[in-house]
Amino acid sequence: MTAAQPSRTLIAIGSGKGGVGKSTVSANLAIALARKGHKVGLIDADVYGPSQPTLLGNDARPTAENERLIPVEAHGIKFLSLGQLVSPGHALAWRGPMATGALAKLVEADWGDCELLIVDLPPGTGDVQLSLVQRSRPAGAVIVSTPQDLSLIDARRAVDLFNKTSVPVIGLIENMATYICPHCGQPSHPFGSGGAEAAAAEMRIPFLGRLPLSLAIREASDAGEPPAASNGPDAEAFEAIAAKLMEAMAH
Repeated sequence: MTAAQPSRTLIAIGSGKGGVGKSTVSANLAIALARKGHKVGLIDADVYGPSQPTLLGNDARPTAENERLIPVEAHGIKFLSLGQLVSPGHALAWRGPMATGALAKLVEADWGDCELLIVDLPPGTGDVQLSLVQRSRPAGAVIVSTPQDLSLIDARRAVDLFNKTSVPVIGLIENMATYICPHCGQPSHPFGSGGAEAAAAEMRIPFLGRLPLSLAIREASDAGEPPAASNGPDAEAFEAIAAKLMEAMAH
């Protein structure tokens, strides 16, 4: 299988629950890594709620050659998503085997010279996660969480899944950490602060950094213009996490 090629490193991006910004982090992390000179592919494995075509501003349908999908390019990376293959708003009422079969098609696509494959997993610890581990064996996993206790409870479950399947947890990212009021400029912490960093220390896994709760990130993501593809504080935050990710991978 293409995913098993020794020159290609597969990194799973997971979360214990939905709504923590995992897909936004996956897209921007992939772009930040590409801007550092890596050849990056992004797989949208969230088969029931694919969002990468929207986040990347490209819903072009991929072509195929010799029964293998050919990824679409956007913002310096290659990507594939089931969102490119179904009509907008169409529900994928699939049982587990259909979802895992679809994932296999995405992983085994023609990724060309990509050296890193970032896999945006669905939330939770179900069939898709287990199938990815069993068939493609990621080099490591990154967990995204917000700082609040409820999110961290589920993040610990995601970490436990990868520990039990012998996939190294590369680190934890704290998303939606700080909100800067656009009117007064004062910071606030609607979801708390530092919870993910404390949890990472408790679980003895690297803390890769925190990202703000930012209106600019939300607006850019909805518009298909990932912040990591531009310049400014938001892009720098993703670049810093990309650097820590590669540092953690090296150890």
